[in-house]
Amino acid sequence: MEERRRFIEAEFVERYGQRPNIWTRAPGRVDLMGSHTDYNMGFVMTMSIDRDTWIAACPCEDRTVTIHSCNTPGGATFSLSDIQRDEAVPWTNYVRGVAAAMKSSGRNLHGFKGLVHSTIPFGSGLSSSAALEMAAALIFLAVSDLAIDPVDLALIGQRAENDFVGVSTGILDQYSSMMGRQGCAILLDCRQLTDKIVPVNPALRVVICDTKLERNLVGSEYDERRAQCEAGVRLLRSYYPDITALRDVSTEMLFKHQQDLHDVIGKRCQFVIEENQRVLDLQEILPNGHLAELGSLFSASYQGARDLYEICSPSMESMMSAMSTAPGVVASRQAGAGFGGSMVSLVKAECVEQFAGHVVETYTKNTAVAPAVFPVEPADGASVLEWD
Repeated sequence: MEERRRFIEAEFVERYGQRPNIWTRAPGRVDLMGSHTDYNMGFVMTMSIDRDTWIAACPCEDRTVTIHSCNTPGGATFSLSDIQRDEAVPWTNYVRGVAAAMKSSGRNLHGFKGLVHSTIPFGSGLSSSAALEMAAALIFLAVSDLAIDPVDLALIGQRAENDFVGVSTGILDQYSSMMGRQGCAILLDCRQLTDKIVPVNPALRVVICDTKLERNLVGSEYDERRAQCEAGVRLLRSYYPDITALRDVSTEMLFKHQQDLHDVIGKRCQFVIEENQRVLDLQEILPNGHLAELGSLFSASYQGARDLYEICSPSMESMMSAMSTAPGVVASRQAGAGFGGSMVSLVKAECVEQFAGHVVETYTKNTAVAPAVFPVEPADGASVLEWD
C-alpha cells in the first residue's frame, strides 16, 4: 500500500506541481450468483474484492474538475457549471456523471484536481466503472464539505451510469462498491436496498479468470436484455396485476403462461426467475462449503446464462472448459453481465496455484490468448484513506 501511495503521489506532483491531500478508494466486485437479477429487483450474492480504484486529489479554488489516470492515456478538465459528455476521453464521463447526479439533487459542489489509479482490470466485468464513480463521489464529498448516506451515494452512482453514461444498469455494482464487507459476501436485496452478511467458507478461495475479451456495455445487448425482461413483466401483469418486476414472478406463474410470451422473452424471464432462486439457495450452502451442491448451483447458472439469457461468448465457453477441468475446482460460472470479461470459480484453498496454472495453460492453448487468473479476497466498501 505504501509503495502504491508513493508512486501515485510522485505522479501527482509531476502533473500538478503539488501534493494531494485527499485520498479515496473504492473496490471492484464479483457476483457469486445473480446475473441480471439486480434490475429485475431481485437478489444478488455479491462480494467486493481487494482490487480497487484510488483517487488522489486536492481541492481547487474555482468550480473546475481536472482528472487524469495513471492507467490510461488522456484526461480532461470540465466546469461544474456546465457538465457535458466527453466523447474524446470517455472514461471521464463516469466522474462527470457523478457530479451531474449530485448537482441535480441540489448539492453545491467544489472542484478538484485528481489522479486515478486502479488495480481492477478494465472491461473485465469486475465493476471498474462503479469503483471510479464511488471513489469520485467520496472526493466530491470531501472537497465540498458534504455528507451523504452510503446507500444514497450508490444510487447517485447508478444515476450517473443510467442517465449520463447511458447504460441501464441496476444498483448491484455501486452498492457492492460502497457496502462491501471484509471477509464476507453479501446477499443484496435490490428492491429494499438492504443486505445480509454471508460468510465464505474458509476452505474455499474465490478465483477470477479474466478471458481478456473486453466488455463494453454502452450500446450493447445489455439494454436489450433489460427491455425483454420488462416486456415479460408487462405481459404477465395481465394475469397477475400486482407484479411490478420479475422478482414477483414464480416459476409456476411463468410456466402457466409461458405459451403467451414470445419465445425469446419467455427464455429471458425463465433465466432471471431461476437465477433469483439460486441466489437464495446459495446463502444456505456457501458458508458450509457443500462442494457438490455448490458445483451444481454454479453449473445451472452458467447453463442458463448460455442457453436462456444468451450472454455467453466463445471465449467464455473456452474459459468454462478450462476452469471445470482444473485441479481443486469446486464451482465455476460467469461473472458480471457476460458477453466476455471475467468468470469466477470457487477453488479449494490448497489448490489455487495448480488451478491457475491449468487454466492459463489450457485457455491459452485453445484460444491463443493469455488470460489473467488471480485469487481475490472479500474487501470493505469505499472509504477515505487516512495516512499517519
